[in-house]
Formats: sequence, C-alpha cells, structure tokens
Amino acid sequence: MSRRNTVSPAASGKRPFDDALRMGVCFDSLVDRAALQPEGHKLCIRIVPVHRMNKFLFPLAAFIALLAVFAVGLTLNPRELPSPLVDKAAPAFNAPLLHDPDLRFSPSEMAGKVWLLNVWASWCVACREEHPVLVAYSRTDAAVPIIGLNYKDKRDDGLLWLARFGNPYQLSAYDDDGRIGIDYGVYGVPETYLIDKTGRIRFKQNGPVTTEVLEKTLLPLIRSLNP
Repeated sequence: MSRRNTVSPAASGKRPFDDALRMGVCFDSLVDRAALQPEGHKLCIRIVPVHRMNKFLFPLAAFIALLAVFAVGLTLNPRELPSPLVDKAAPAFNAPLLHDPDLRFSPSEMAGKVWLLNVWASWCVACREEHPVLVAYSRTDAAVPIIGLNYKDKRDDGLLWLARFGNPYQLSAYDDDGRIGIDYGVYGVPETYLIDKTGRIRFKQNGPVTTEVLEKTLLPLIRSLNP
C-alpha cells in the first residue's frame, strides 16, 4: 500500500469532494472509485492521531465504568453491608449522659458483659419501627444491657421521645455532634452493635432491629457469647 501526502493530479479539478481530499492522506484502495468519480481517485482517509483519540476514549471509558459501579450499587441492600469494625475492639469514647450532662459514660464500664449499643434519634422514622421490639426485649429476664447512643439530636427532644414511647436503655450517651458515630461508622440510624465481654464488636445491624432480626440473629449470637 503506497502513501502520499497530497492528492493525485487527477484530483486537481474542482469537485465537491476536493476540499475533503486536501485534508486527508491518500491511500491506494480496492474501492471502485469509478462509481464515485469517472477519472478515478485514490481513496483519501483522514488519519486521527492516537493521542487525540485517547482524549475522547479515556473519558468515555471512565463514564462507562462509573455507570457499571452505580448499577451494581443499586442491587446491594444497605442493611447487609459488612462493617469493617466487626471482630475489632469497639471504639472508645467518653460522652455525657442524655438524662444528666454532668454524668458520663465510657464503653470500658461494660467490660466483662455482653451488651448492645443502639444508635437512635427522636427524628429517626425507622427508630419508631424497632423501638417496641427493644422495649419488649429489655423487659425479659434474659435481656442483656442496652446502651443507647442518642445521635445528632436535641436533648429535650430525645428525653421527650423516651418518655412517650418507653425507655429500653440502661442509659443513653449523648452524641450531639455525631463524632462518636463517625468512629463507629454510622451512616444511618438506627444501627445496633453487639459487643462481647472483651469489648469486641461481634455483629452490626444496619437498620431497625425487627422481631425477626432479634429472634433469628441477635438472640442466638447473645446466647453463644453469654452461655
């Protein structure tokens, strides 16, 4: 295959495609040019440099990859997302109590006990769903202590909410700015952590603790940790 940088003399006549030929690089071609022009011209193809092609291909590939990640994300259930904190020590904190800001709570006080840390808020709609389950469980003889973490709430609103719907908590720590929640990887309330006697998180429930979750997941785990 030969290559020229200009068109052939036969293309010197003025024709509608002459300008296009001058912009291209001519190659011999098996294409029957007689159907296009009586004199017969070599087929001229404009060559696009690779770096100019990459300018468009790379953003297109990135966009397609982003769409693929988004599509996969839509198929995931956020309540089933694993937590990197499971089987690791529960993050330490020292927070004021919801009922009395002069008193404080630290998870270290629960050493030697199996317990639940429940993240809740008065503005949380889903918390209304799980709250009767927690209240009923807290009144059973086999219940382990439930520590509440009142998350990004107004103190008065939290107290009023407990007075209205019942209080299943041994106490509630007050996380008004959400910093404790950040350490625990909270991205939505309610969330519940099962913590063993050594202070390790053994299970995390994303979303409400339903009767099914309590009976089929939490209670068997609690029995195994607290025989």
